[in-house]
This record gives sequence, structure tokens and C-alpha cells, in this order.
Amino acid sequence: MTTVAIDASNIISGGGLTHLVRMLTEARPAESGVQRVHVWTSTATARQLPKQDWLVLHSPSWCNAGLARRMWGQQLQLPAMIKAAGCEVLFSPGGTLPAWSPVPMVTMSQNMLPFEPGRAQLFGRWSWMRLKMRMLRSSQGRSFRRAQGLIFLSRYARDTVTAALGNLSAATVLIPHGIERRFSLPPRPQRAVRADRTLRLLYVSIQMPYKHHIELMEAVAQLRQRDHDVVLIMAGSNAGAHGRAVRHQRLALDPEQAFLQDLGHVDFERLHELYAQADAFVFASSCENLPNILIEAMAAGLPIACSKCGPMPEVLGDAGIYFDPESPVSVAQAIERLAEDTALAADLAQRAWDRSQGYSWSRCASDTFAFVSKLASLKT
Repeated sequence: MTTVAIDASNIISGGGLTHLVRMLTEARPAESGVQRVHVWTSTATARQLPKQDWLVLHSPSWCNAGLARRMWGQQLQLPAMIKAAGCEVLFSPGGTLPAWSPVPMVTMSQNMLPFEPGRAQLFGRWSWMRLKMRMLRSSQGRSFRRAQGLIFLSRYARDTVTAALGNLSAATVLIPHGIERRFSLPPRPQRAVRADRTLRLLYVSIQMPYKHHIELMEAVAQLRQRDHDVVLIMAGSNAGAHGRAVRHQRLALDPEQAFLQDLGHVDFERLHELYAQADAFVFASSCENLPNILIEAMAAGLPIACSKCGPMPEVLGDAGIYFDPESPVSVAQAIERLAEDTALAADLAQRAWDRSQGYSWSRCASDTFAFVSKLASLKT
């Protein structure tokens, strides 16, 4: 039986936290030959993790410090702690590994922006975000080359990262994230959009340049000009410079705030309620590793108009209408098809719901621990 170390010192929020919480909640590690799991993380993150007999949580002072101190602790203190705890393999889901480890190391790719420079450049040629992505590409690239095992969430991510870094010596595996059962809602009957019926179109996403909120709002404004009663509901953090740019364009297009609604941040625990209230879903991102939000919408039984970029066609398959997220005309045409062809919308919603059933957190946990445990026997 194997003892596993998990470095979650850089996991604070977002999809990385969801993955860690759900994986540890659904895991049955003994079935994969794992006896005990030690997790190093902040006190705040530790509070959100499940209580399990096989799970040991560590929150040393460096895990609760600022970025520079956490990086120093991960690089210089964590390896000794792993050894002292008797761990036989290190799993770092955050994508960054210590420069040295006494045991084999496994990591995973969860962020595509460092490996798609054209998308990072949307933040501005000389922006801090673009510089940050270049730094992450360098640090994660080193980690991926040092790792004995590397987990990818999609074929698209595997192929893109491998093309960017060249051949990797690590053993690789595809293990997609899962979907919580609360999101699952069988498809509802579809009705045509007429004067007496509003199409409530939902988009859940943080406001970033590569999420293309501005192009989406312009598309909805075009549809309104063609007498389509479409209301766009946007949910997601809207802070920062791009959030202000989105707000400015939203008020310019809809000064009375009649058809462009921005809810701002919505707690993850409430998101399934928004899906249940929507008539259709739009996903306009042009850079994703594995689009969990898209999978949630699929599970919610909604007809979907979707970006044709990245792994989206891999995930959604033939269960959506695709568009170019940088073209408001293309976006409007896709949404219009959903609004006008109710038979097509109903068929796509059913196909999307069927495809969503293949995403399981219990399967993700089982496959992850099986892969990590298998690599424990390797020599470092």
C-alpha cells in the first residue's frame, strides 16, 4: 500500500480548488493501493477539504504566507516534510514541482494560457498578465519535464502542451474532471422565440479578454435589432480593467439595462440554480484546458451555442452549434439558430445531456490515485 503526498500549497480558489475538494470527497484510495494521503495546503483550503480516516492535512506557516514565501517553502521545505511523513510519491495538481524531490513526482496541466501566447496577448502586448503567463510557461515547462507522471484533462491540452514543449519523458494519461450531481437536469421542452416569449441566454464566466463578453453582447444587440427577444444573463467576477471595459460596452449597448444583465460573482454553490432558470447557454471562451462550465451546462440539459476554439468541440461533440467567438456576426448566427429551430435545440440539449453523463468525479478520483500509485515504484 502506498502513501501519497499532495502539494496543494498554491491551490486557493477556482477550478483547482473544486478539483481537489471533489477528488478527495469521492476518492476510495484503498481500491487503488493507496493507504494514506498527506496534503500540504493553507488553513483556509484545509477547512474546505473532507474529513477522511486516510487523509492527513498539514498547514505549516509557509503555506499561509504570501506567494514568495510559499514558493520558498515548496522548493526548500516541502521535500524534507514529504520524506519525514514517509510518503512514496508526490502529486502536485497545481502544475509546479519542487526542484528536487526524494520521491517520484506527478503533476497536471490545468491552465492553457501559458501555452497559447496568442490568447495571452489579448491582455495587451506589454501587460502584466502576458508577462505572468510567460513566467508560468517557463516554470510549468520545467516541472512537466522533471515529472515522472503528467495528467492532462483533454486531448487538446495534451497535444498543445506537447507541441509547445517538445517530447516529454513523463508517463502521461488523460483524466477529465467530473460534474456534481446537483447540476444534472434532464432537457426541457423548447419553444420558439416570439414576441410573447423571451429567450433567457446564460453565460457563466469570469470577465477576461479571452472570454469574449464584449463580442457576445454585441451579438445579442444585433439579435434584438432583428426583433429577437433575447436577454443575456452573465454570471462571473467582473473586477479589473477588462471588467470595466465590459461594463462600459454593456451600458453603451443597453443603457436601460433591459437585455444585458450582469450578476457579477455568484457563489459556486448557487450556480446550478442559474442553469435551471435559463432557456439556453452560450460559451464564448477561446482558451480552455477542460471547460468545466461547458460540462455543467451540458448536464443542465440546455441547448448550447459554443465557441469552436480549443477543446470545446472535443467536449461538446455534435451536441452544439459552433461559432467564432471573435466575430459578433458568427455568434449572433449561432444563437439565432437555437432561437428559431426548436426541434434542433431540443435535439442538441438531449445530446449534450447524454454526453455529460460520462463525466464523473468518482471516476476522476479513482483514475488519479491509480495513476499516482503506479508511479510510486519508479526511481527518481
